[in-house]
Amino acid sequence: MSAAEQLLPAAGVGTEPLFAVRDLTRLYGPDKGCQGVSFDLYPGEVLGIVGESGSGKSTLLSLLCGRCPPDRGSVQYRDAAGDWLDLYAASEAERRTLLRTEWGFVEQNPRDGLRMGVSAGANIGERLMAQGVRHYGQLRAAGLDWLKQVEIDPARIDDLPRTFSGGMQQRLQIARNLVSSPKLVFMDEPTGGLDVSVQARLLDLLRGLVRELDLAVVIVTHDLAVARLLADRLMVMRRSRVVESGLTDQILDDPQHPYTQLLVSSVLQP
Repeated sequence: MSAAEQLLPAAGVGTEPLFAVRDLTRLYGPDKGCQGVSFDLYPGEVLGIVGESGSGKSTLLSLLCGRCPPDRGSVQYRDAAGDWLDLYAASEAERRTLLRTEWGFVEQNPRDGLRMGVSAGANIGERLMAQGVRHYGQLRAAGLDWLKQVEIDPARIDDLPRTFSGGMQQRLQIARNLVSSPKLVFMDEPTGGLDVSVQARLLDLLRGLVRELDLAVVIVTHDLAVARLLADRLMVMRRSRVVESGLTDQILDDPQHPYTQLLVSSVLQP
């Protein structure tokens, strides 16, 4: 069994997997894409995927959420009814429904994850409407509540996202994704491109919401400081493969693979 397959749950999370990935592979050429990735993800657990640009982490994220098909391997998800769903045996419509309801996806660029031509409140309300909520009062109340939770002035509920700063847009995107109480959220470099002070504020917010809502999260980041703050476990990728995996503190404090040692020494050491 590979190191990736031995990736055990962190302490304090659920005992039954929510998400099961086996031998997931998608190659675009030698060492381009990802290959042979296997792991289980548990409720309430944050899995970080780290590595340099071109290591395969973004390809892996796209495979995990069903945005592109694998060359081989499987992704299975335990749905709200407790049944296992084979992601790639499901229809495209079923996958889209998952991403609007039980899953969330926080894009690196919030403009890719928001509808810029409708109000902040409408962006949040759309997720609830996908779950069947139609009462205007309920939708607006949820919008006001979530704006407050992500530290945006509720008085801006009718403002367009394009009038918000980059940090506010990212917090709005988080509210849009979490309002529907998803079980699993994918995050693609959620602090990328933000000023350091804005990053710190956003990370504090994310860490609090993840714990409060007991979310399972898969987060892709090149920033090991972000991974240390948010992730319970890490997978380190290089040239399309997982080269090391385990508890976050263990990997960052005592890396075993030469590439992980180089990555940690070059990024985390003064």
